[in-house]
Amino acid sequence: MQGNHKKQILLVGNPNVGKSTVFNALCNKKQKTGNYAGVTVASHSGFYTYKNEEVEVVDLPGSYSIYPSSEDEAIFSKFVMENQKDYAGVIYILEALSLKRGLLLFQQIQDLGIPMILVVNQIDQSERRGISIDIDKFSKTLGIKIIRTNAKEQIGIEELKEAVFQNNFVKISTQSFEIPSEHKDFIHKVASHKGIENEYKTWLTLSLGTDLGKINSVVEQINEPDSKSLVPKRLQVQETVRRYQNIDGILSNVISKKPQFKELLTEKLDKILVHKFWGYVVFMMILLVIFQSVFFLAEYPMNWIDEFFAWLSAFTAEHLPEGPLNSLISNGIVPGIGGIVIFAPQIGILLYFLYLLEDSGYMARVVFLMDRLLRPFGLNGKSIVPLVSGTACAIPAVISTRNIENLKERLLTILVTPFMTCSARLPVYSIIIGLIISDGTFLGIKYKALVLMAMYLLGFVVALLSAAVLNRFIKNKGKTYLVMDLPTYKKPLFGYDFKMVLGKVWDFITGAGKIIFIVSIIIWFLSYFGPKQNPDQFVATNVELDHSYLAKMGKGIEPVIAPLGYDWKMGVGILTSFVAREVFVGTMSTLYSLEDDAPEVKVIDKMRRDVKPNGEKVFSFATGVSVLLFYAFAMQCVSTLAVVYRETKSWKWTALQVSMMTGLAYFVSMFAYQILK
Repeated sequence: MQGNHKKQILLVGNPNVGKSTVFNALCNKKQKTGNYAGVTVASHSGFYTYKNEEVEVVDLPGSYSIYPSSEDEAIFSKFVMENQKDYAGVIYILEALSLKRGLLLFQQIQDLGIPMILVVNQIDQSERRGISIDIDKFSKTLGIKIIRTNAKEQIGIEELKEAVFQNNFVKISTQSFEIPSEHKDFIHKVASHKGIENEYKTWLTLSLGTDLGKINSVVEQINEPDSKSLVPKRLQVQETVRRYQNIDGILSNVISKKPQFKELLTEKLDKILVHKFWGYVVFMMILLVIFQSVFFLAEYPMNWIDEFFAWLSAFTAEHLPEGPLNSLISNGIVPGIGGIVIFAPQIGILLYFLYLLEDSGYMARVVFLMDRLLRPFGLNGKSIVPLVSGTACAIPAVISTRNIENLKERLLTILVTPFMTCSARLPVYSIIIGLIISDGTFLGIKYKALVLMAMYLLGFVVALLSAAVLNRFIKNKGKTYLVMDLPTYKKPLFGYDFKMVLGKVWDFITGAGKIIFIVSIIIWFLSYFGPKQNPDQFVATNVELDHSYLAKMGKGIEPVIAPLGYDWKMGVGILTSFVAREVFVGTMSTLYSLEDDAPEVKVIDKMRRDVKPNGEKVFSFATGVSVLLFYAFAMQCVSTLAVVYRETKSWKWTALQVSMMTGLAYFVSMFAYQILK
């Protein structure tokens, strides 16, 4: 135990065994979880207090072995091996249905001399499949305390906290892996020469190939002629084979299986859901239901939010003293923030459906299903994880590419993921679709839902086509294959996922709200004052919007955006949305509130009736399609640019991505407008 009643512990295990769920249960957090591999790709930390002891829990990315094959596994291996003095022990999570696979990494960490507590999660799932685990015999065989948990139901969490408090971490003195006889003398000499008590650490250094320079100097000093035959990859394979032979012997004594006389539900469903034809049909139908719900279920709460902010704007305009402050709040800040908050129901509904699909195990099938579709474009099945995650936000999606082993496939995925329709685009799509698409239906499905689905599919198709083009210019460094376990289907925790969604929606509102608040003030200031004012008028009155500094700036870029069908107000919206895409909606809400003295009128109605000097509608069908295409392709997010640079460590690829996406957005939008106008 560390001083001041504080200690640090690590959560370790294979991908998709419930580590993040255990982390959330321990720390009362809402870290994203999913029933497929690759959700956690960076370390996360949280705290909990139990019996006056504060404990820091570090949730590391999942790994199958101490030998890393991808960026996320490298983060895991480095943390475990280089920070042993910092943490009190490891909580190792085993999934009951994949004991053999999980025990490989368990034994490697155990042989490093790291104290551990073993948690067997989701035993109820194994029992449903007729698999019985003798926990007492399992515990005695491994020589370690085992705790049974079902983290989503909070079962076993208190027992786990008590075990951590009691320091029930066990450090095994005898190693489960015996160094091969042909290498034993050499390993012993190197360990003695370097002063390493744990010989497995020396073996690991050789197998990883990370310290070969230092080892070679030691080799010369101890004069070992056979050391040149030590090839890291061969040592890794040799160790893995021997460990699995040992694991087979352990499990044969603790696991018993009942004969299964009927086909399980998982197998029945998979005959359809991963079918090479029907699997895609079902996936498209699920997407259609989601997008229909985005408009249908969100309609009433969106109207309530719109009416509330219209009332708030009118209320502040009536009760605040006349002057700049009244205009700033009633025509600037309130409409701007309201323009973003109104889309919270749609974003919440979309995220909720995605979380349910992840929680149920269906998203793992989507990864498997998409592998054969993505291969011809230079990607693999694991690329679908960031691509699907990109429908929420491109930033964590780009980070999630760390679980892609092949460097080329990872780079391709990073470069094309921003084409996926993220939640920040949803407000833009929603308001433009509302302006140009009627309320009619086709076979009971709203036209608006069909168009929204088409926008999401367009982003996916363009991402694939872009990957295919880039695939021809980026050199390949090896070929990879998708190997994955399909988890059993599980009943989603509807309440838990709903809480997760509320947290994500609140993060969206507060994150976008801060930006909109600042942008609204800047836009109001530039629109309230103009170059024709004299100093006496500067505080007392305002100019017409068309004569303001903002209009002057907007009209300055109008020649560039006019071929796309945009007026100066839309140009201002596009410029401000380079900070974040959703700012476009907040900017338009502010601009149309500044221009109109009727705060009770909905912003979308003001936009619908707006006309150009020649009498043409500002938001015609041609203009609306142009805007949709521009935001489908444009790189309108500074934060995404930052994370792309951080993950690629290359200004060249970051600049290529920006220029490729922005150029494509401009010319496609211009072409569409010129054809349709």
